[in-house]
Amino acid sequence: MSLPVPSKTFTRDEVAKHNTEDSVWFIVDTVVYDASDFLDAHPGGEAVLRQVAGTDATSIFYNLHRHEVLQKYNDLAIGTIAGEKQSIITPKLGDLSTVPYAEPLWLTPQFKSPYFKDSHRKLQRAMREFTDEHITPEALEKERSGEYVSQELIDKMSKVGLLHMRMGPGKHLYGVDLLNGAVDGKEFDYFHDMICSQEQVRAACRGFQDGNMAGMVIGLTCILNYCKDPVMKKRISDEVFSGQKKICLAITEAFAGSDVAGLRTTAVKTPDGKHYIVNGTKKWITNGVFSDYFVTGVKTDKGLSVLLIERGEGIETKPIKTSYSPAAGTTYITFDNVKVPVENLLGEENKGIYVILSNFNHERWTMACATIRYMRLVVEESLKWAHQRLVFNKRLIDQPVIRQKLAKMIALCESHQSWLETITYQMCYMPYSEQAKHLGGPIALLKMSCTRAAHEIADEAVQIWGGRGLTQTGMGRVIENFNRTYKFDAILGGAEEVLGDLGVRQAMKYMPKSVL
Repeated sequence: MSLPVPSKTFTRDEVAKHNTEDSVWFIVDTVVYDASDFLDAHPGGEAVLRQVAGTDATSIFYNLHRHEVLQKYNDLAIGTIAGEKQSIITPKLGDLSTVPYAEPLWLTPQFKSPYFKDSHRKLQRAMREFTDEHITPEALEKERSGEYVSQELIDKMSKVGLLHMRMGPGKHLYGVDLLNGAVDGKEFDYFHDMICSQEQVRAACRGFQDGNMAGMVIGLTCILNYCKDPVMKKRISDEVFSGQKKICLAITEAFAGSDVAGLRTTAVKTPDGKHYIVNGTKKWITNGVFSDYFVTGVKTDKGLSVLLIERGEGIETKPIKTSYSPAAGTTYITFDNVKVPVENLLGEENKGIYVILSNFNHERWTMACATIRYMRLVVEESLKWAHQRLVFNKRLIDQPVIRQKLAKMIALCESHQSWLETITYQMCYMPYSEQAKHLGGPIALLKMSCTRAAHEIADEAVQIWGGRGLTQTGMGRVIENFNRTYKFDAILGGAEEVLGDLGVRQAMKYMPKSVL
């Protein structure tokens, strides 16, 4: 699709005459722009526009700007060059990218996949359109401002069942209208889940990505699977799925990150046995600042337990500044003699480790989905940039060293997407008990490996982009955001070293008793 512009036409000679103090016209991709009244407002200064006045500035423009800039300032367009057509594509909402490797192979027309059905393709299209129209504009705004996700967006996601879908397959999807009938809840599998995760990443706003109800994705699962009171379970899940209430997972402490068994927050029963009194702190809790419910890991008399704690007296939450946007709602929580009904115990007392571990596989898998999709976005941006950036009178893509960097980035991205799809297929056909037994190690190794790959891709991308890869706005915004935030996935949900060790230890359990 071409940019919509007025129907009036001009010759190149006519444009060339508008190179005066009072009149500044130029051409970008056959479209004529009148910047005469825009000179003072141009972010790069008046002189930059005067240098291109009366000329075809297409090459110069794309050497400095993203195509979206033309969409933003399309009101400056006054017509086109007679007899010429625009050649640069302006994608519509929901469109697939035509850049090689910009989409996973299953979305590339030339390739086939045994994993994906029509319902997956239909959901992908619906998710892409919803993300482009509703999520991305707010994500860009909130990532910059540091404000939390708006209730308006939460309501929109709730209305189309997106909050439900982000919890993965299950009975909570039955009877829910999912993106206007894009997929039936009973048909929803982990490939649909993967699509939901990966499509939302395309906004390229890592802080907002976590701020957009990530606490629900890792916290509500414990309610759905381990809340023993059916009335309480329904009330809380209804409140969260409707967007009325927010929930987060509060496990990590200053004293214990990946070492879950080292938690120090305590829960002591009252003499009448009707309540727990909770004291302690939690740190780096995603969405905690604006949450109403806290799924909290605590020490009880003989082990680890998990409690659902509702915001109230004795609970204080403070935002924590991190490398990514405050939009994530990263939080330090203090529990000071908080009274919690014993009915809020999730699972069995002193056996909370099973509640926590049951959530880790899906959390880590979801994080791998997101990391790999962001890696692909960096590949796409870098391929586009390498084809339009001119250095030493050559395009970057014409430099062998740049092609080698891109080759490495593409290979890392494609191999990890393939591994992800293999594991996802097992998740679709392996009962939950078998998943816990056989997939904990592979998922841990996948997450470890894809965050190592992200490290390499971030490094190569910044070298390709130079100073723009370190600038939060403009051409390299996506690269800068990825380079600044990819480490979150290497730490959250289990650090790389811990997950690598877990994967090998699980392999050790199934080693046969044999010798070389």
